[in-house]
Amino acid sequence: MRMPLAIGLLLLLCAQPAAAADPAVMPIWSHGAPGAEARVHEPEVVENSYVRSVHNPNLTVFPADPAHANGAAIIVIPGGGHRMLVFVNEGIMPARTLNRFGVTVFVLKYRLAREAGSTYSIEGDAAADARRAVRWVRAHAADYGVDPQRIGLMGFSAGGELVSLVADNPEPPRGWTPDAIDRQSARPDFQILIYPGPLAIPGKAVAGAPPAFIAAGTLDQCCAPPALSLYSQLREAKVSAELHLFASTDHGFNVAMHNERISIQHWPDRLFDWLSDEGWLLPRRR
Repeated sequence: MRMPLAIGLLLLLCAQPAAAADPAVMPIWSHGAPGAEARVHEPEVVENSYVRSVHNPNLTVFPADPAHANGAAIIVIPGGGHRMLVFVNEGIMPARTLNRFGVTVFVLKYRLAREAGSTYSIEGDAAADARRAVRWVRAHAADYGVDPQRIGLMGFSAGGELVSLVADNPEPPRGWTPDAIDRQSARPDFQILIYPGPLAIPGKAVAGAPPAFIAAGTLDQCCAPPALSLYSQLREAKVSAELHLFASTDHGFNVAMHNERISIQHWPDRLFDWLSDEGWLLPRRR
């Protein structure tokens, strides 16, 4: 009998070696995020499994096991309504799931525009962090054994808004002096949007956007309509896209840690199928 994914993930986490419990955390801005340089040393606040007060955006690295690493990389952007980061259920757990696929994962902590007292913006600061994350991973691809042309961006809820802002919309002019990392492309090679929020869904043709995998629950009044809208726009623009809407499912199903529906237990397998079918798990032909 096949083990439910949630139980398998818990066993997988328990089986991780001690070193895996303390992954590397890499700041993505060389001298602090633009406009937030003076706050670079302010500590993040962790409450239960949530993170807030992010002033020095960074990537937590989850390398794939060298025994089956395939060179693909995915940057995971947790949700949390731009008020906090759901760092465990929409960051660490997806990273461990993707590691099983041979993918090296980088989980992004970004500036939060709707946190109390925040001076940041979603379209400006948070999206700039997401773009910088893609550039940073591309610039350091050789350090992590990943292919700079097989880098995907995956977002949950508010993180999905950032994915669409980066992947499906033109980049605005930069308000800072570019460095060497900024010379890298911020366009992901593929995009994964899991119950994406409505903010960034483009209102015009998205020709040239990267291939997309989109998933949401039919009961999700906030994020099922944006998922449908983005899929329709990508399809009309002849961009390869796959959409999954799961019956009797609401927002926040993450990687099935709190949902007993069989379809939700196995939705990451549908993502694996898509990644395989689209060739993202295979080395590029030279």
